Amino acid sequence: MRTDTHTPHFGNGGDWRDTAVRYALLPLRVFLGVTFIYAGLDKLTDSAFMKDAGSGSIGDMMRAVRDSSAIPALVDLSLKSPVGFGYAIAFGELAVGIGTLLGLLARLAALGGALISLSLWLTVSWASDPYYYGNDLAYLMAWIPLVLAGAPLFSVDAALRSRRRQRTGGYR
Repeated sequence: MRTDTHTPHFGNGGDWRDTAVRYALLPLRVFLGVTFIYAGLDKLTDSAFMKDAGSGSIGDMMRAVRDSSAIPALVDLSLKSPVGFGYAIAFGELAVGIGTLLGLLARLAALGGALISLSLWLTVSWASDPYYYGNDLAYLMAWIPLVLAGAPLFSVDAALRSRRRQRTGGYR
């Protein structure tokens, strides 16, 4: 005898909480994927950003945060080739965003996003006071659930897993 008839059920017989749990990471995945794609494209199309020096340039930004960053050596490394570093960040953000949005190598993409956010937090937004004004820390924390869970729904990874299961007849 069922005792949970007071809760609404969905077509698969599962409780609405099961459905909510299953889809819980999807909005986060879409937000982070779109945001990182936008950030990468924004950098790649901003002619002022991809310069060694000048207003709005990656070089000037890195020089401005050098003394207030948690890891000045990381900033010094970026200053050896600011434009190259700018392109690396932009293409990294683009790859992370596409991988996250499509759910392609989702855990790896999320790890890449977490590492980009960590490096930006330790350099660019480290001096934010109070610390929670720096958005890079919030992005870092947002990536963690996707690093742990991947993209189990509506993803290339899930489709590939399903295809492997059908081919092998397994239920892994």
